[in-house]
Amino acid sequence: MNNFFEFAQAAFGPIVLVFTVSNLASMGLQVLIPKVIGKIRNPTFVVLMLAWGWVVGPAVGWLIVRILPLAEPFAAVVLITSLAPSAPFLPPVVGKARGDVDFAGAFIPVAALGTVVFMPLLAPLLVEGLTLNAAALARPLVATVLAPLVAGAILRTYAPSFAERLFGPMKLVAGLSTALTALLSLVLYAGPMVETAGSFALASMTLFMAAMGLAAYAVAPGLTPNERSVMALGMGTRNIAAVMAGVLAIPNADPRMMAMVVMWTLWSFVLARIAALFIGRRAGHTVAPGAA
Repeated sequence: MNNFFEFAQAAFGPIVLVFTVSNLASMGLQVLIPKVIGKIRNPTFVVLMLAWGWVVGPAVGWLIVRILPLAEPFAAVVLITSLAPSAPFLPPVVGKARGDVDFAGAFIPVAALGTVVFMPLLAPLLVEGLTLNAAALARPLVATVLAPLVAGAILRTYAPSFAERLFGPMKLVAGLSTALTALLSLVLYAGPMVETAGSFALASMTLFMAAMGLAAYAVAPGLTPNERSVMALGMGTRNIAAVMAGVLAIPNADPRMMAMVVMWTLWSFVLARIAALFIGRRAGHTVAPGAA
């Protein structure tokens, strides 16, 4: 049993890396660069991203930690997480929701860049005693989020035949690595996650995700329904790589913090899948490539 646990610990980091890279690469392989640039040039898109990502998000997180009687480690995670929109598993749930893939292709890199800029500036204001190095935070986000997304988009735009052949295997790797990430998370963190029972940790993350997702979908002037679904799912989920970087930057961080980060990832995946299926049933007839 100890040998299996040690193996799970050693495998967890590489599996999470494959999970993140493969999901973002599969999204990139569905995206045309000119369409993404068109989305980013839209002032409405930029204003909504900034407002929901780094004004409303932190405000909702701050309000939740004031309302719920959270222990300090859990409150810190809520506040750090409020600054990092868009989970690595956004691509497959966007497909299930019949969301606009090109809009998602613009949303993800802007969310990553915004997190790199605003998390080091805002996190120390929200969490006492926390300092974050922007360069240290940027490195994992560039390597695991921006690079695979951009590489996939370049192939889709300039080598479409090759991108089409690559998409199927990449999607398979993404699916398998997602399942393995969930399994290893349960193996490694099941005990600490069970210990959070009665702490309002699960309630805080559920409240945050539901509030952000519903509000971002309801208040998105100028966006089509398929774009609204991406905005809701992106703002309702969180970037686990950035949150982990923030938690690891805290000296002598309480182990419960990492357990909550992992639990947030798993629970957000469940909620996002449920929301995506509901949105998809209400969506129009246009289905994102590979969403079946």
